[in-house]
Amino acid sequence: MLGKLEKVDLRKIWNHEAYDFTTWLSRDENIKILSDELGIDINVLQTEASVGSFNVDILAEELDCDRKIIIENQLEKTDHDHLGKLITYASGHNAEIIIWIVKEAREEHKRAIEWLNEYIDEKINFFLIQVELWKIGDSAPAPKFQIISRPNDWAKTIKHASDSGKLTNAKALQLEFWESFKEYVEENGQKFKLRKPRAQHWFDIAYGNAASHLTVTVDTRACAINCMIYIENNMDLYHKFYQNKEQIEKELGFSLEWAEMSGKKASKMYITKNNVDLEDRDSWPDYFSWIVGKLEVLRDVFTKYI
Repeated sequence: MLGKLEKVDLRKIWNHEAYDFTTWLSRDENIKILSDELGIDINVLQTEASVGSFNVDILAEELDCDRKIIIENQLEKTDHDHLGKLITYASGHNAEIIIWIVKEAREEHKRAIEWLNEYIDEKINFFLIQVELWKIGDSAPAPKFQIISRPNDWAKTIKHASDSGKLTNAKALQLEFWESFKEYVEENGQKFKLRKPRAQHWFDIAYGNAASHLTVTVDTRACAINCMIYIENNMDLYHKFYQNKEQIEKELGFSLEWAEMSGKKASKMYITKNNVDLEDRDSWPDYFSWIVGKLEVLRDVFTKYI
């Protein structure tokens, strides 16, 4: 029997734009939802970033490109005031990607964003995004971002960039690395179900627990690879793991870094491989072997404590 989707009033979950919604969106696991919808990696730099006597809700950057991003939130219908602020914030931070997240977009503001994308410098990209909350029965509400207006041919640009290699050097290298990693896992019969690789610095892998997942990250600046258990919005689970830290690490056969990340409602336990040169493709099989070995042990041990 199928459930029925029910729309949830945004204000029941996020009563205050700045204190509730902006704080929620700025967390890693939530900004990632928006990143996936737009096809770019958003790294939050600051909330309530000042521009003169005004504050933009979120100042961010595109990972590995350093393009500045501003995000203005409005849990109501669009209005002229917020549109004006959006342009003020963009100029104040020299942003190239401008995102306006709203409850509902008026037709005149949708046309205004389309006009800006048509006639402003092609380096500047405006997005009008509608946010919604949905649930099924008594389930927890789930957020959905819907793109109302975006730069001309944005979807084609993202797809073409992925297909043709017209990404930044760092992004292209990340995509190639994950594609090769997926091939390695499949060729060696490893029991991981991997999704389609994307040009980003992380790769998430489910391991049978909805509240957490395995994650691999590559950090080209720190020359490191991290394998981890990443927990989203479940501090009780983190504390349950932490109470068994000594026994878990004994079973793993190695120590972990334990990061509670207080205030982000996310936490992680990870091990790092240093002195990694991602451009050294001859070393990739060794990196893949290390990653798979650590993921297998993390999966097998942590599953016991869920």
